[in-house]
Amino acid sequence: MTTAAARVEARADAAAADAANDARAEVTKIPGVSKATAAKAVKNGYYHFVVDIWITNFNSIEFGIYKHSRNRAKSRQFTADMDIFAEILEGGERTGLIGYREDLWKNKDTKDKRLVFKIFNDSLNWRATMDLMLGRSLQQTIASRGLPVMVYSINTDEDAFVVYLERSANKWPFMPENFGFFITGKDGQPIFYRIKRDFINLGGDYTVYDQQGKKIGHLDGKIFSIGGKWRGKVKVEHADRRLLSVLQLFSALQVFNGDCRRHMRRLWRDVVNGKLKPTIDAQEFDLYKNPRRVR
Repeated sequence: MTTAAARVEARADAAAADAANDARAEVTKIPGVSKATAAKAVKNGYYHFVVDIWITNFNSIEFGIYKHSRNRAKSRQFTADMDIFAEILEGGERTGLIGYREDLWKNKDTKDKRLVFKIFNDSLNWRATMDLMLGRSLQQTIASRGLPVMVYSINTDEDAFVVYLERSANKWPFMPENFGFFITGKDGQPIFYRIKRDFINLGGDYTVYDQQGKKIGHLDGKIFSIGGKWRGKVKVEHADRRLLSVLQLFSALQVFNGDCRRHMRRLWRDVVNGKLKPTIDAQEFDLYKNPRRVR
């Protein structure tokens, strides 16, 4: 090889190395995501994840009474009625687990029936919680004259602010539903998002839009999965752990979405007919208190 050719090859190798370094630097800028996971999960400018719903409780996380007790010892957020029903995969590896409080949802009367989701990492440390807020949901459902409007509060270990995910009351029969929420950016500015169900979909597909109406992500529900499976992707420039947690919880919510609508419609009907006096759980009640009150 001539000296000139060697120089050309060396410059090409250096350029390729610089490009590879730039690419690695790009994927490691996702807040709340490890470099190793980001390197595997980012493809073609999108961060990819999977939410896989299990159909039975026979799994390595909570099988057996003793195992469940050990899980409770690992995290105070892992309550006695916690049922782990889904796993989160990022970069082909399990990075999280999703559970819900089974007793609150299945065994309570209408006025006390609540839906509470929680995300844990693979070692069962708490990462996020999503609650169906009955007070706000009933308020919005009454205002929409019976159209179920569910409001969920989401708090994560990555943020000092609560995220409120809300189903839009601007919905015509047989038309796609929309959900909205915002996340506070690092500069203190809110970033608004909308999740819209695809008009033509078979497995429960949703598209994620930013505040300018640009498509920045998608949730692809798999029609032939037994329990339920959603493949999600978000543009790298929007991806951070808080947004990913919201979308992962939203994906798991789809298993309960129809039941939530029926629950709110039933609750609304009983309240407006005078058959039920609504109550608000103490934990939810705390979220409505005036932060400037004298303590």
